[in-house]
Amino acid sequence: MTTQTATTLDGAEAAPAGRLDRRFALTARGTTVRTEVLAGVTTFLTMAYIVLVNPAILGSAGMPVASVAAATCFAAAFASILMGCVANTPLALAPGMGLNAYFSFTVVQQMGVPWQVALGCVFISGVAFLLLTLTGVRQLIVNSIPPYLFAAVAGGIGLFIGFIGLKSAGIVVANPATFVALGDFKAPGAALALFGLVVIGALSVWKVRGAILVGIVATTLVGWMAGMVTVNPEPYSLAALTGTAFQLDLGGVFGLSGKHGLGLVEVLFVFLFVDLFDNIGTLVAVTKRAGLMDAAGRIPRLNRILVTDAVATMVGSMAGTSTVTSYVESAAGVQEGGRTGLTAIVTGVLFLATMFVAPYVQVIPLAATAPALIIVGGLMLLPLTEVEWEDPLAAIPAFLTVAMIPLTFSIANGLAFGITAHVLLKIARGTITRKDGFVLVLALLFVARFVWMGGA
Repeated sequence: MTTQTATTLDGAEAAPAGRLDRRFALTARGTTVRTEVLAGVTTFLTMAYIVLVNPAILGSAGMPVASVAAATCFAAAFASILMGCVANTPLALAPGMGLNAYFSFTVVQQMGVPWQVALGCVFISGVAFLLLTLTGVRQLIVNSIPPYLFAAVAGGIGLFIGFIGLKSAGIVVANPATFVALGDFKAPGAALALFGLVVIGALSVWKVRGAILVGIVATTLVGWMAGMVTVNPEPYSLAALTGTAFQLDLGGVFGLSGKHGLGLVEVLFVFLFVDLFDNIGTLVAVTKRAGLMDAAGRIPRLNRILVTDAVATMVGSMAGTSTVTSYVESAAGVQEGGRTGLTAIVTGVLFLATMFVAPYVQVIPLAATAPALIIVGGLMLLPLTEVEWEDPLAAIPAFLTVAMIPLTFSIANGLAFGITAHVLLKIARGTITRKDGFVLVLALLFVARFVWMGGA
């Protein structure tokens, strides 16, 4: 009897094939268990910053930080393991950057929606995403939105996140004459944040794995030594993890009225469509790099991937965190050779282990997480290179989308300006067709929104 062996991408002989090989098609994709494990660890290290950053953002909305940290770990673990088992794709998931900022700063703080009700909105958006995927409407939506707007939304969210980081760090402050101004670098918080920014930036250019996580920890240690961080250790208790679990208020969602009546539609739209746009962009980037696209440029098992994402968002909202989405940092694991769902499962298991120390992340100062927001925001600008800036039909809507998201503190406003401008310019050029029917309806809804709400 002969023993089947696999060969890795670099030609090295792999371990004998077995149950894992058959389940995840390791040999067929030119990888091994060892390679997949290393890839999963790499992906985890590049994503682990979310365990610190997400609680800092959602905590500003009044949510219990320790509970959000635990919910973040649980949601990332559940979603990543589910992705690996159902779709066999090296794609890890976690609460998405940008949507967590929208959840906290726009929905809760600006609109005055209780965070429990906001979690209910996230759950409903996940249900809507699932229905759109199962009915095939998702493909209609994707085909109707011009690709350059996907890139513009990603870039605008990047600026949004970066601006929040600069504001949280005290590097940028409010000014009655100019709206914003440079902060006082002599202030302890701003100085510590600048130190963290230098550390994370240096580690990033040196291509150190987990640079953001290492930078946050290093900045926190410096803050402790400088006496800028007050640590009040509390007994560890699993009860502390339940502060957000099953706290979503679905009844409150359907009971929103008055100034929140139309706002509910907006909130659901942003949670749904930004998640959709973010997923498509991430899927294309990661699967293309992994060589998993078919000859026609299509993503295998796309429906399974999107169904997983929708279910993950629903479960995440019940655990107590904002929308869960695919992470482009998964490309780091792919770079290390990850080609199957085993990579995602390893990442998920590591997030699960992290959950049991999650309550202690509240000792991380805001000045330590703010640099991570700035760096992540900058990295999210890469998709803007896909916009044809020499073509006004693309450049004008893209610019309005990118600019309006951070300047109005609203992803919805950026989407509204971008899609409306796209439709108006196509009408002006005389190139509007029946295929643009769906995006035309979206533009009309946005115009009605501005008229109804007066641009608020």
